[in-house]
Amino acid sequence: MKLLFGGAAGSFANGFWIEPSRLSVTRREISCPRLPAALDGLRVGVMADIHFKPDQDEALLEEAVATLNREKPDLIALPGDFMDEDPAVIAPMLDLLKKLAPAHGVFASMGNHDGWAFGGAGMRQRFEKAGISFLINRNHGIRVRNENLVIAATDHIWLGKPDPAATLRGITAKTPVIALVHEPDYFDELTEWRNIQLQLSGHTHGGQCRVPFVDYTPAKVAYGRKYIQGAFQRGDSRLFVTRGVGTVGLRVRFACPPEVAVLTLRAAV
Repeated sequence: MKLLFGGAAGSFANGFWIEPSRLSVTRREISCPRLPAALDGLRVGVMADIHFKPDQDEALLEEAVATLNREKPDLIALPGDFMDEDPAVIAPMLDLLKKLAPAHGVFASMGNHDGWAFGGAGMRQRFEKAGISFLINRNHGIRVRNENLVIAATDHIWLGKPDPAATLRGITAKTPVIALVHEPDYFDELTEWRNIQLQLSGHTHGGQCRVPFVDYTPAKVAYGRKYIQGAFQRGDSRLFVTRGVGTVGLRVRFACPPEVAVLTLRAAV
């Protein structure tokens, strides 16, 4: 009984007080068919699902920003859910996010909570004033190592208005695309339109609480039931789903620590 009680108490303490603040860094190589050879080794930082609560999460977000800056990625993607329901958190959060300093820019997209709480026009205005490109059903081309690369992003999927035709408009067939789509299960639909070198998503929080050792997620969320965390592929397209940084509902994580990711893209040979 003592062992059982001690184990339960330890798990409770870990889930509520330790793990939600214990940032992890995932470094992973992603093989991308049709990626130009000049872009082999491109490094992309990913941070999603901040769900910023200034009184609880400031130190965690500061650490996440500092960690990504130390990794020196070529660009950084922020695929949505910056808040729970209070737009007042945007200003103090952006004071931290605007310190991100990759060589080729920071790109953000809508999450479902962002759309429900605030809406796209207000989000875009505030993020772009802070120097962060905020894409909603549109794309932005950049030049990296003398190669064209397009960053595209849809609107959020859950009660949003995703428009893949507008998102991918004007992109030539040979131009590589990195897509930000908050909800990962939309991967199957987006890749019906064209090959996507890499879709970056969050939304699931990796399950937020998982059963250790058996890779099981008890609770799943709409539009995040098929792809929970990690890397996936469909044809020549690739998907990476991050566990995210913050929490929704109770501030608890178990066997699923907060994560920033640094992905190194590899041209398939």
